[in-house]
Amino acid sequence: MLLPAEIIKAKRDGQELTADAIRDFVGGITVGQVSDAQIGAFAMAVYFQNMSMAEQSALTLAMRDTGRCLQWPGLDGPVLDKHSTGGVGDLVSLVMAPMLAACGAYVPMITGRGLGHTGGTLDKLESIPGFNVFPSEHTFNLSVRKSGLAMTGQGSDLAPADGRMYAVRDVTATVDSIPLIVASILSKKLAEGLDGLVLDIKTGNGAFMRERNRARDLAANLIEVAGLAGLPCRALITDMNQPLACSAGNALEMIETVEFLKGGYRHPRLEDVIFSVGIEMLLLGGLAENQKSARFMLSRVLETGMAAESFARMVSMQGGPVDFVDHPAKYLPSAPVVRALAASADGCIECMDTREIGLSIVTLGGGRRRVDDCIDHRVGLSDFCLVGNTVNKGDPLVIIHAADETAWHAAAETLSKAIVIGRAKDTLPAVYERF
Repeated sequence: MLLPAEIIKAKRDGQELTADAIRDFVGGITVGQVSDAQIGAFAMAVYFQNMSMAEQSALTLAMRDTGRCLQWPGLDGPVLDKHSTGGVGDLVSLVMAPMLAACGAYVPMITGRGLGHTGGTLDKLESIPGFNVFPSEHTFNLSVRKSGLAMTGQGSDLAPADGRMYAVRDVTATVDSIPLIVASILSKKLAEGLDGLVLDIKTGNGAFMRERNRARDLAANLIEVAGLAGLPCRALITDMNQPLACSAGNALEMIETVEFLKGGYRHPRLEDVIFSVGIEMLLLGGLAENQKSARFMLSRVLETGMAAESFARMVSMQGGPVDFVDHPAKYLPSAPVVRALAASADGCIECMDTREIGLSIVTLGGGRRRVDDCIDHRVGLSDFCLVGNTVNKGDPLVIIHAADETAWHAAAETLSKAIVIGRAKDTLPAVYERF
């Protein structure tokens, strides 16, 4: 067994690590034999020296095997999930999971909290009174079997080495290392016991992978490593140069989720991404023969209310109100100061700094600067103008939902710079590529 320092030195010097060496290092992380300083040094060595596919596969499997792996005997459909690399107004998981469940899939979704400027599915769900984002193993299992889906945080028993490694990466400027991203994502997804996985890789100024070539590299690595681990996987590269949904913020996105599921207004770009991801998932799971039939299935479960019913059952089984989907406004908190930011000039929305828009929500209190920060679920943004939209001076650019006037003005100052009015721009596609 190699000492952690020897493993770090080998990778620092550009050597390829054996599966045994990687397993020893990851095992040391789990039992506390590897210090945070050593994790940071290892992460930086990987950042600069990269990892082969064999190394990435070994790291992923070693991290998966530090915790338990879920099993789903006796189900009459495929076990599927999707993963997004994160963005602003990205509520795809909240809508997609119940749609898939209504189509005959089972979705045991392990999801996370907001990170930096991006929102987190767990934070959005916690805006529902009583909803338990860390249900017991029994409740999680029962919800998947009865509702077709369940949503939970990672917990300490699923890929625990990833939790510790990520915390160190977050403070050592190694979050965007592709091999480490691959291992972090797939160790958790492999622990879910899936039959198929679809990845939504965001690119643009509001994504962690800002350049499309980097997004392509990440998608290719994820698909190859998943394949080496025996998990069928597909990926889409989607746009994050503007918020994806009409709203961004925890309770606001929950309202939009319910509206989408119940047949209310559906933002065209959001709908495009949801259907694109859903089609790939149905094809991957063998529930549809072709794209046309998959699209029909997804449309049908929305039109008949079956997807909304699946979501309502999950909410109820995880401790939320039984009538939440019927009366979301009754349960979701609303901000005391709700007022539009007006356009300062005539013109078109030329571009949007999506990262700054996300950070404005953090400033409002809807995200975290530190891990132990409390979130104000009421606050956020809604009714965005889109890139390419024509506006007149005084027209609303976005509605700010704030806790008080001071917070509203702080957000307005940021947003006035982040939403640029200028020359006409072509509409950005929501989905760029499929892998």
